[in-house]
Amino acid sequence: MMTRRERLMATLHGRPVDRPAVSFYEVGGFEIDPRDPDPFNIYNDPSWQPLLTLTEEQTDLIRMRPPLLRTPANPYFTTEISDDGASRLTRTTVRVSSRTLTSLTRRDREVNTIWVLEHLLKDLDDLKAYLEIPDEVFTEEVDVSNLVATDQQLGDRGIVMVDTPDPICLAAALFSMEDYLVVAFSEPVWFHRLLEKTARVLHRRTEIVAREFPGHLWRIYGPEYASEPFMPARLFEEFVSRYTGPMVEVIQRHGGFVRLHCHGRIRNLLPHFVRMGVTATDPIEPPPHGNIPLAEVRRDYGRDLVLFGNLEITDIENLPPAQFERVVAQSLHDGTAGAGRGFVLLPSAAPYGRTITPTTLANYETMVRLANRG
Repeated sequence: MMTRRERLMATLHGRPVDRPAVSFYEVGGFEIDPRDPDPFNIYNDPSWQPLLTLTEEQTDLIRMRPPLLRTPANPYFTTEISDDGASRLTRTTVRVSSRTLTSLTRRDREVNTIWVLEHLLKDLDDLKAYLEIPDEVFTEEVDVSNLVATDQQLGDRGIVMVDTPDPICLAAALFSMEDYLVVAFSEPVWFHRLLEKTARVLHRRTEIVAREFPGHLWRIYGPEYASEPFMPARLFEEFVSRYTGPMVEVIQRHGGFVRLHCHGRIRNLLPHFVRMGVTATDPIEPPPHGNIPLAEVRRDYGRDLVLFGNLEITDIENLPPAQFERVVAQSLHDGTAGAGRGFVLLPSAAPYGRTITPTTLANYETMVRLANRG
C-alpha cells in the first residue's frame, strides 16, 4: 500500500495509484488549531473534533500554505481593527495623490469567512490614483521556512501545496464585482496597467518560492474572475493567460505542479488551461453550478489534466447520507473511467459555520470509505 504522500505525488505525475486520493480541501488544508481559545476560532467547537480527527488520520493531506511575506512600513497604507465581541471590522485607508481610498471588511464570530463591506477602489479615478503608489511599497521579503517546516512535519501523511492568488485576483478584488467588470470592459488599457502592477509583485514572489521550495504542488486562484458568465471565454487569454501563464511556467521550470482553481462554468476555459500547461484543475463543479459533467472532462481532457473534484459542499451539508453515497460513487466512477492522468476526490469548499452536523460528518465519512474501496 502506498503512503499518502506517495499516492498524491504519483497522481500528480500521472502514474498508477493503489486507490484514488481523497482530500477535504480547506479541512486539512487550512492551518487549523482546535486548541486556540480565540472566540472567533470556529474549529474549537466540540462538533468539529471528529471531522478534524477523520481528516488527519484518513485523508490524503494537502496543506495549503502561502509563504511568509514581510513588507516595510510605508506612508500610504494604514489599517485599523475593531472588535465588539460579535464581529471584527478591519478598515484600510490609502492616501495617495491627494485622494483617500478606504475599504472595510467584517469577520463574524460564528462564521469563518470575511465579508467585504466596502471595496478599496470604486471607479476609474480611484484606479488611477492607486497606480501612482510606487512599486517599492509592495516590495516583499519572501520566506519559505514555513513551507519547509510544514513539509517536514507532514512526513508521509501528505504534501504541501503553495497557495497563491494570480494577478487578476489581486486586481479584481480591489473593486466590487460590478465595478470591476465595468472598468475591465470599458477601460481595458487602465485595467491592464493594474494587472501589470499586480503581476510584477506576484511574478517576483513566484520565482523566489519556486526556486527555494522546488518540486511541490501549487494552487493558483483567481481565474474565475474571467470566467463565464462574467466574461466571454475569448477574453480569458487576455486577462488570465497573459499574466498567470508566466507563473505556471516558472513553477514548472523548478519541478513544481500547478493546480488552477476556478469555480463555475469552465467548459470553454478548459482548452485555455491545457494551453497554459497547468497540471490540474479544481473543483470541477457539477451542473447546475458548473456547466460540464466530470465524465466529459475526464473523456476530453483526462490525458492532459489531473482532475480534482467534483462534490458540492452544499451536498455534503444537506443531502441524506444514502443519497450522498450515490453522488460520491458516481464522482469516483466518472473521475477514474478510461484513460487519464489521475483523479482526487475533492469537495468544492468546506463548512464555514461553528457547528458540524451529524449529516455533514456522515457524508465526509462516506467520502473516505468509498475512496478506500479503490
